[in-house]
Amino acid sequence: MPKKSSTAPNRRPERSINKRISDEPPAELRRTLQRIGIAADHGGYELKEYLAGKLRAAGHEVVDFGDGRPKEDDDYPDFIVPLARAVAAGTVERGVGICGSGVGASVCANKVAGVRACLIHENFSAHQGVEDDDLNLICFGGLVVGHALAWELMQTFLAARFIGAGRFRRRLAKVAELESKPPKETL
Repeated sequence: MPKKSSTAPNRRPERSINKRISDEPPAELRRTLQRIGIAADHGGYELKEYLAGKLRAAGHEVVDFGDGRPKEDDDYPDFIVPLARAVAAGTVERGVGICGSGVGASVCANKVAGVRACLIHENFSAHQGVEDDDLNLICFGGLVVGHALAWELMQTFLAARFIGAGRFRRRLAKVAELESKPPKETL
């Protein structure tokens, strides 16, 4: 029996980041418009401006928590903390935090109870983090990730929805419990 070629008509073509042709999200990712908070220090300012423009052009309402212009002596907590508090309070539906590497923004945002932030550089985590872990704030490294990839990840993150299965809720309850208890001494 002859082997089927990879171009056989009954085989679904694989999707990859490199095969995307337009800035429009795939049809299965298009969802309702949202109110999105965005913040960055000088290391993420350029990417913040780019993403804010793309989000507005896509019809989302964007709340900009700063920085309003790149200043070398600014500190990411001054912008990320107000963003994270807005996400936790529900003032914005989702958040985007950007600093040079994205690490500081992620660490800082996760100090605010009710925020589940993660540094994301690939599509699987951009949707799986929301679906399984109810991720509500995505972080990028403005000096690490390119504009096109950040926009694709942003669309994936915004289109994803928390599945809410029992095992995911159970795990999130354990995380929320950590936020309400002082740390235990281990020695």
